[in-house]
Amino acid sequence: MFLRRYLSTPSVLRENLIKELQLRGLIAQISKPEKWLVEKLQSRDNGNNNKVKLYCGVDPTAKSLHLGNLVPLMVLLNFYVRGHSVVTLVGGATGRVGDPSGRITERSEMATDIRANNIEAISEQLVRFFKNGKKYYERKNKHNTVEFGEHILKDNYSWWKEVKMLDFLAQYGRHIRVQAMLSRDSVTSRLANQGSLGFNEFTYQILQAYDFFHLYKEHNVSIQVGGNDQWGNITAGLDLIGRLEPKSKELPAFAVTTPLLSTANGEKFGKSAGNAVFIDPEINTPFEIFQFFYNTEDADIARFLQIFTLLPRGKIQSIVADHLRSPHLRKGQNILAKEVTELLHGVDASNEAEEVSNVLFGKLKRHEKLDASRLIELCSKARILQHANKSENLIDLLARLTNDSKSAAKRKISQGSIYLHSDQIKVSESLTNWDPYLIDNKVLLMKIGKQKTFVIEMK
Repeated sequence: MFLRRYLSTPSVLRENLIKELQLRGLIAQISKPEKWLVEKLQSRDNGNNNKVKLYCGVDPTAKSLHLGNLVPLMVLLNFYVRGHSVVTLVGGATGRVGDPSGRITERSEMATDIRANNIEAISEQLVRFFKNGKKYYERKNKHNTVEFGEHILKDNYSWWKEVKMLDFLAQYGRHIRVQAMLSRDSVTSRLANQGSLGFNEFTYQILQAYDFFHLYKEHNVSIQVGGNDQWGNITAGLDLIGRLEPKSKELPAFAVTTPLLSTANGEKFGKSAGNAVFIDPEINTPFEIFQFFYNTEDADIARFLQIFTLLPRGKIQSIVADHLRSPHLRKGQNILAKEVTELLHGVDASNEAEEVSNVLFGKLKRHEKLDASRLIELCSKARILQHANKSENLIDLLARLTNDSKSAAKRKISQGSIYLHSDQIKVSESLTNWDPYLIDNKVLLMKIGKQKTFVIEMK
């Protein structure tokens, strides 16, 4: 009654965060009663009664999180910057078992030391993501009072190591229905494709359900967020909570899933698709993150800005409208690339990545002078700096850089597709002296066709 009374007065309505996330394309499904959650989040209570705790889990199947993992994490970040506490759960226990969701074959067994290293690396990435996300949001809201929640990192092995199988079966087995387990998409899809399904993968949903139950009971975590392929596993947790926790009638638990990441033309990307972009800078540099988003198709700009940034939707609409007036200038892609790189790696890394991109694609303003030492520093960080000796001739250098034959190199030269110092000077096969084309007598810019530019330190 209290909530309904306040909700009947439009002047005291707070932001409908669930609706905001749905409009941004961050929510694919949400369990009932959705209205209860919306009303709680909109409550004008001055205490913490309008706050929730939510979590997202990730298994240590690789050394780094990738962009697909970021989608549910962006849901958590949107809550976090509005004062809600979030839990990120690393699957030190569940990672041993293997999640069958979205897979047609069983995962290969991972060595214990590799899994331990992955857990450590992913834990650091999760902490860094919310730390950078906080700084990012503060920069965008300098003149507003910002209330952040708490980020809590957990490893589910910390409680599973204490669970004994006989005790677990005796206490919880009677509340887990095999018929429901058999109906999960992760099970039916594997069996429909005549794939084998081990008992370990079959019971994975029980482990994830218990994780949700444990976090709900011990830490008042009432929302689990995951990719849309996790719906069955998450709702298994809702079912277990509903059977075992009387307070769930007063404090319902919720499943929230996000769309699986794909481009406008339907291309999926992630580890299983073989085209994952990782957030660990040792795997994919900030420059590679920048370039990935800079190469976004026009049709994906608005959606990716909604998903991967915290820019207001009105601002995004203005960016897209401005971009569409002159799409060849790629203003929208540049803003998208800068924002995501800044969110993941900080403003300095974002600015440096943009600077390298401007050099490679000839977008420097006329008054900007290229500095060799700066180019060497930036391109070394971006891991794109090439090296050559001044005694190396044009044909040999071109063949080496393009991993092609000398005849192919000669053909490119004869076609007039090789330029030095961006696109300012066309060269011929007879070139023997590099000095006139070097920046500060150290760096050569070689452009091949319209797209490929090499930054070469000449010694």
